[in-house]
Amino acid sequence: MGADNFLGFTRREAKLAERVREVEEQNQLLRRQLSISQNHLLSVMSENQNDSQTFGTKEEESSQKTVVCVNQEPEVPKCEVIHIAIVCAGYNSSRSVVTLIKSILFYRKNPLHFHFIADSVAQLILQTLVSTWNVPGVDVSFYLADNLQTEVSWIPNKHYSGVYGLMKLVLPRALPDTLEKVIVLDTDVTFATDIAELWRIFRKLSAKQAIGLVENQSDWYLGKLWKNHRPWPALGRGFNTGVILLHLKKLRDISWMQMWRLIAEKELLSMLSTSLADQDIFNAVLKQHPYLIYKLPCQWNVQLSDNTLSEICYTEVQDLKVIHWNSPKKLKVKNKHVEFFRNLYLTFLEYDGNLLRRELIGCNNSKVTHVQEALNAIDEDDSCYEFRRARVVKHRTHLYYIEYDYEPTPEGNDVTLVAQLSMDRLQMVEALCKHWEGPISLALYMSDSEVQQFLSYTLSSEILSSRKNLGYHIVYRDGPFYPVNLLRNVALQQVTTPFVFLTDIDFLPMYGLYEYLKKSVSSMGLESSTKALIVPAFETQRYRLTFPKSKAELLSMLDMGTLFTFRYHVWTRGHAPTNYAKWRTATTPYRVQWELDFEPYIVVRRDVS
Repeated sequence: MGADNFLGFTRREAKLAERVREVEEQNQLLRRQLSISQNHLLSVMSENQNDSQTFGTKEEESSQKTVVCVNQEPEVPKCEVIHIAIVCAGYNSSRSVVTLIKSILFYRKNPLHFHFIADSVAQLILQTLVSTWNVPGVDVSFYLADNLQTEVSWIPNKHYSGVYGLMKLVLPRALPDTLEKVIVLDTDVTFATDIAELWRIFRKLSAKQAIGLVENQSDWYLGKLWKNHRPWPALGRGFNTGVILLHLKKLRDISWMQMWRLIAEKELLSMLSTSLADQDIFNAVLKQHPYLIYKLPCQWNVQLSDNTLSEICYTEVQDLKVIHWNSPKKLKVKNKHVEFFRNLYLTFLEYDGNLLRRELIGCNNSKVTHVQEALNAIDEDDSCYEFRRARVVKHRTHLYYIEYDYEPTPEGNDVTLVAQLSMDRLQMVEALCKHWEGPISLALYMSDSEVQQFLSYTLSSEILSSRKNLGYHIVYRDGPFYPVNLLRNVALQQVTTPFVFLTDIDFLPMYGLYEYLKKSVSSMGLESSTKALIVPAFETQRYRLTFPKSKAELLSMLDMGTLFTFRYHVWTRGHAPTNYAKWRTATTPYRVQWELDFEPYIVVRRDVS
């Protein structure tokens, strides 16, 4: 194919070069933002450097300063797989862990294998997210937390994480025996560097050292936070377990499960419960077996808790690696420098996850997916390129973005309203909830930044935040088209009731329709048939409207020209088979015939095909 511009590029090459340039510009901009934020923080902090407090003794301070130069260690081979374990349970953790994953993927140069200890909710969400994200060089394994709960549920725990906050104790047993070492992370940490830098510190562990931790950056384990504060035993300040290097083989060799259990049982006789979940027990074990600990440099876990002294770390260290939001208040924690750290977090929160689907060049074990093969086969010079791409592209999908809690009614006639929307229709959701008190399954087509606006809007809405029977399923925007069928299918697949009401977000159901449809389902025997109930659709051209409360009021508004049958002047065939003339006088349900181009809003069994 000949060149068609003065640089000698073909049209396809020029398009590809333009795409590469756009991605590079976004990445450069992000790196620049992170650098500016960090440099600004360091310049502000340097004013207080001479007055800063010190951790521990002079010897400890000296030791802290000497271990900073980890970069002198040999590089991790570029195709070596880095293993990461994360305990993730529930809707909120499944949402926050995505920002952690983004920060890791942004800097990484190695293949990754994530090991998720997850409950059934998190497993459904994360399995769907990972499979639709389709990132090369990333493998994922899941381990059902329910199967491990008996190992730790006997431990009384006051921490807000509940039983899941103790799961890290059982990782040597839960993870495969063939796995020798793993980086363990809390869901509320954010990386500011390549995780391979942390992985290579495993080489610095001595023959007996099996646990790498950063010292706790508060006075919690010194027992000085308040009067009569009695913490669990710890070495000095103790250690924080938000970031752990765990050498599984060494721990298995010393019977780790038996070791921590015996120590926990002994301490619980006097302490009665844990306050900081697994962290208390890890520290009690290390107090009795100090040879196990390898002290990580403080920048690998900069802790932003309520009583943090982490400022001492980031005034002395030039290169922060991991930020840990280890306060129950998370981003709202009171810290005079929190704005700098929040900017780092928000940068990844709103970063386009589609840009992280880059291949690892030179690693033969990096699989090319069927989707990628299909995309590579499309001719970018084809004038229909975007249409062909839309047929094969896999949209990243995050199910149940906000907490969902609903059990279908036992009568077997429950109905879920199913719809899809984009950001410009978000205001319709509140109105919909006022009209429909039953369960709703919504698929939302949005970018990463729009999703955060949606989250803020929903959580601040009194109407929406009070409803737990709304399933919000995010399908991330990718390409110029609106994938209406995909969105409807995503929302439909998450329905748990026997019946669905398929509608559009611009329609408001009549008041009481939810209960009316449930009664109709039962009275017409839809449970054992393939019938569909058609809900007649109407439209108005007025911005404000007094909603009709009965059929008589609706008929009056039709006669007055306030309402019209839907699309009567644009697409009559779409709803003509509903037979509105017959509906006006009907007092009982009547049968209609399907016709070509008929697009009714219907109630059917969830499994109808």
